[in-house]
This record gives sequence, C-alpha cells and structure tokens, in this order.
Amino acid sequence: MGIVVLTMKASVIEMFLVLLVTGIHSNKEMTKKIKRPKFTVPQINCDVKAGKIINPEFIVKCPAGCQDPKYYVYGTGVYASYSSVCGAAVHSGVLDNSGGKILVRKVAGQSGYKGSFSNGVQSLSLPRWRESFIVSESKPQKGVTYPSTLTYSSSKSPDAKAGETTKAYPRPSAPGTTAQPVTLMQVLAMPAAEVNHATLPKPFPFVASATSSPRPQPLGHRSWEMGIQKQDSPGAAFQEPMGTDVSFGFIPKEELSTQSSEPVSQGDPNCKVDLSFLIDGSSGIGKRRFQIQKQFLADIAQTLDIGPAGPLMGVVQYGDNPATQFNLKTHMNSQDLKTAIEKITQRGGLSNVGRAISFVTKTFFSKANGNRGGAPNVAVVLVDGWPTDKVEEASRLARESGINIFFITVEAAAENEKQHVMEPSFANKAVCRTNGFYSFNVPSWLGLSKTMQPLMKRVCDTDRLACSKTCLNSADIGFVIDGSSSVGTGNFRTVLQFVANLSKEFEISDTDTRIGAVQYTYEQRLEFGFDKYSTKPDILNAIKRVGYWSGGTSTGAAIHYALEQLFKKSKPNKRKLMILITDGRSYDDVRIPAMAAHQKGVITYAIGVAWAAQDELEIIATHPARDHSFFVDEFDNLYKSVPRIIQNICTEFNAQPRN
Repeated sequence: MGIVVLTMKASVIEMFLVLLVTGIHSNKEMTKKIKRPKFTVPQINCDVKAGKIINPEFIVKCPAGCQDPKYYVYGTGVYASYSSVCGAAVHSGVLDNSGGKILVRKVAGQSGYKGSFSNGVQSLSLPRWRESFIVSESKPQKGVTYPSTLTYSSSKSPDAKAGETTKAYPRPSAPGTTAQPVTLMQVLAMPAAEVNHATLPKPFPFVASATSSPRPQPLGHRSWEMGIQKQDSPGAAFQEPMGTDVSFGFIPKEELSTQSSEPVSQGDPNCKVDLSFLIDGSSGIGKRRFQIQKQFLADIAQTLDIGPAGPLMGVVQYGDNPATQFNLKTHMNSQDLKTAIEKITQRGGLSNVGRAISFVTKTFFSKANGNRGGAPNVAVVLVDGWPTDKVEEASRLARESGINIFFITVEAAAENEKQHVMEPSFANKAVCRTNGFYSFNVPSWLGLSKTMQPLMKRVCDTDRLACSKTCLNSADIGFVIDGSSSVGTGNFRTVLQFVANLSKEFEISDTDTRIGAVQYTYEQRLEFGFDKYSTKPDILNAIKRVGYWSGGTSTGAAIHYALEQLFKKSKPNKRKLMILITDGRSYDDVRIPAMAAHQKGVITYAIGVAWAAQDELEIIATHPARDHSFFVDEFDNLYKSVPRIIQNICTEFNAQPRN
C-alpha cells in the first residue's frame, strides 16, 4: 500500500515538471510573435509656434511649403518660442521646403534674438523672450520617450491637425507655496529687494522685477488670430480665448459704457484737446508693469477735468495688433473714464508700435469716434523697452495729419541690448519735434508717475502743439489774379474756377487757413482780405462774385500792392503763400517786388498761361523755381496743375526741421 502511494506521488511530480517546461517554452514562442507598439510621429502645420506646445522635447513631422515668409521665425540657431517650428527647421537647414521629421528641444529664454537670411527664410530679430527652442534631425536619443500626441497650452489648438487629441497643461506652482494677491499700491510701497520675492502675478520665475535695469523677458505668447495672455498666477496656462475681433480693432460693446448718474463737469476749457493714449499690452511688459501703466492712466483721468468743453480721452491698446478700448466720445467725465481704465485687460503679443500709430491715424481721430475738429489731436505712446516694428513712416503720416505725438519710453534698451533694437533713435523719429518737449525717458516703471504733471502741462499747452499745424490748415494764402484785356471774360471765369479748386483743398477758418485775393491790370484792387470770410462756402462764393476788370499787365506793381494791402495783415504764426496767375509779360519790372516778397518770407508760386514769359515766372517764384513755377499752354488746362501745386505746398511744409 505504501509503495503504491509513493509511485502515484512520483507520477504527479513528473507530470507537473513536464507541464512547467512546456509552459515556459510556449511563453517564449508567444513572446517572439508579439510586436512592440510602433511610435507614431505627430504631424503639425507650418503655422504652429513652439510656445503653443507644452512638451519640453518632441519629434514632429512638418508638411511641405513652410519656407513661406508668412510663417514668422525669430532668431538664428536658437529660436524664440514665438517662432513657427517648421519655419525654424527650414531656416536652420535641418529641413528643406519639402518638409519632414525633426527633433525639437525647449531651452531657456535668451536676452535677444538676431535675425538672418538662411536657406530661403528671413528670420527676424526680437528682444528678450521667455522661452527658446533648437531644432535637429529626428534621431531619437536612447532612454528618451517621445510623445505620440502633443500637449498644447490651450484646450484645443487651432493649429493642431483634425482628429489629434490635445489637452490643457498648466504648469503647477512651486511645491508647498500658495500664491497670495498683492495690490499695486503694495508693490509701489515695497523695497526693491522685497519686490523680487513677493507673490506677484508674473508668469515665469526668472522674469526681472520692476526695478531691475534689463528689459523684462516677454511672457507667454499669443497667436495672430485669437487669445489673450493669462498671467494671473505663476505658471498659469499661457492663453485663453477671448471675444475680441483683432482684425477690426474693437473691444466688445459691453466693456465700453460705465455712465454715471451724478452731475458732471463740462470739462476744463483751458485744456481742450482730443487725447489718445496708446498703451503697451505686449507680452514683454508683464502683468505687474501693465497694472502700473493702467494706474498711470487712471491718475491722469482723475487729474484732467474731462468733459465736452474740455479734454476728451480715448485709449488704444497695442500688442500684435491695436484695438480701441474706448474712443473720445465714450466717456464724458473723469470718473467714468477712470472706471473704464480699471477694466482694461492685457492683450499680449509683440510690441508693434508703428502699426498702432497707423491705426490711430487712419481710424481713431475720426468724427465718428468723437474727434471735434477744432481741438488739437494728441497721441501719447507708452513703450516698454523698444518697439518690435518700425515707427518712422507711420509717425510721419500721423504728424502730417496734424497729430501731436508724445513718446514715453520706460526702461529703454541698455548698452548691451541696443543690438536688438530694430530702429535706433525710434522716439526721435516718431515725435512731433525733437527738442525734448514731446519725449520722456523713464528709467523704471516705478518712476512713471513722476512724468504725469509735466506731461499734462505740455499736452494742455495748445499753443506749443506744433503738429496741429499742417500744410492745409496753417497758411494765409493770397491769390494775385491777372485781369488784363488779353485774358478775356471766358478765360477769366476759368481762372476763378482754378482759384476755387485750389481753395477747396484747404481747411478754412479764423484759426486755420485764410484766403485773400487781389486783381490787377495797370491798377490793383483788393477783392477781399484774409479777415473778410472765415468759412469755405463764403470763400467760394466770394471768388465767384469777382468781376472781370480788363486793362494792361503791371505784375510788379501787383506784387508790391499785395504785400502792402494783403500780407501786411497776415498773422505772425501763419505761413504766407502768394499764388500769382498771369497770361503775359509784365509792362513793369518784377525783380525788385519779387525780391521784397522773398525777403518778407512770402512763399511765391507763379502760374503762367499761354503768352506768359517763363523767365519772369522763374524770377517771381520762390527758389527753387522748378517747385514754385508752373506753365500751361491754355486756360482750360489750369485745373491739371492743382494736385501738383498742393503736393509741392505740403512737401515744402513737411520738410521743415523738427527741432
């Protein structure tokens, strides 16, 4: 019995061992048949910026066509995260325009990025930026796992491919810390050392404090189509959608009106100006500095006595694109204006000041937006560091439109940063005059408030706002008209129509351009003086009523008469323009009267028709004669010279020194 039991136990053990060996062998065979999952390389479009992708290191596939200049790239070798990933890959030479796979690795932000032309791509320069990246060939490193799905900084990236899974990925705050809000007044009261360590609304820990001298690194980024910087706490997600249509440059209507029911002042009549503040909403300024900027505006709104009889104020915020926060007629008292300023939120993006100035020139100072016409137009531009586009041409057009540009530059480029400034001496190229009256250079944002009183004093000093004077609103124009027998009644009416056509081009009033007229033959007659009519309709009607005289041609005597009877009563601050029209050679000498006109500062234009002597026209005309003398072969062609005469008048006016 005992032997049988032992035999059975031995059989069971033997069977167990057979099964174990068989199982191990089967598992090995199954392992050989199972394949590891294949890594899928995510695809992106040419317009995807590196800053939109949260992953610190990743492999992606770029499509063809990313060499197109519409995909902006900033830097050389090391690129700002505001750049197109695939555009940077082409610029660096890792890819060509046919696309392909690349390895992208995020690195720290740089103090500046130098633009260059490489591999068919022109990269741009950029000031300090919060994050960078480098591009290399798509060779995976050992031990590194690359994501098959990219993580974007918004809930769904507009640039992601259809069907690709994305998710928000906010960076956590430092372990064991809780962000506590700090008010603007607490910031201003803090010592510099404490400001650096305070729990302030800044998006990245290495951003400089408000008191530090280097330009702060731009924080986060914003796409051209949508998004606003979310900078309420350290490490917050960098974008959130917003309802602003950037292309139209306006803020939703619900943000515009904060009307008060209390009785309000009509405004200070001693400071009647139409005032626009262009505020810096770029990423580089940061949340805290933006708050200081808003407080500065609120203090100005409180100091100025806003009202329909005094100053009116609107605000335009710029980043990538400008937007009107509210226009001149939105708020008619200081309290409503201050409340509206407090509600402004930061837009983010680059610091495109030139684009903002163009926007103000074209759209802001319009009648529809509350421009009063009789009040000087003033634009005060605040800039953190330096612009990311050029301002000279946009500012010239603004000045020629009569806009007085003031520039407040805060924390300007240090010596080692000037290489990154796109347009050296940009403030001098922008302001109305380069004599220091129109520009302020503030070393620190904490010192901005000190400029408020001198700025307001200058803005309200309307007599010194030189750019309110344009080529069309700042002259006394005297027409000296040949009424000799050779002209004839019909041609004389054509000459009067020519005088009317020129007059229509000017802004006519008691304080703007004024028109007077003299007719001459052997004798001279004052048709009307500068102080006779002060509106354009009255001037045009007066021109129509001038009667044809007929007689000889004493042009020299007519010039002398116009100087005595017309220009002697010209205002001291007006440009004096004489426009003489004749159809023949003068019976008297024109040299001495013409020289007297030039010495008295009267700019003389000589218009000759038919039998006029061109040598006399050149003597009468102000030097250079080619810009001030005109000849047409018949009276019916006089109208053709109107545009060129106006252009020359304005070109000469705008060429005046700005010091």
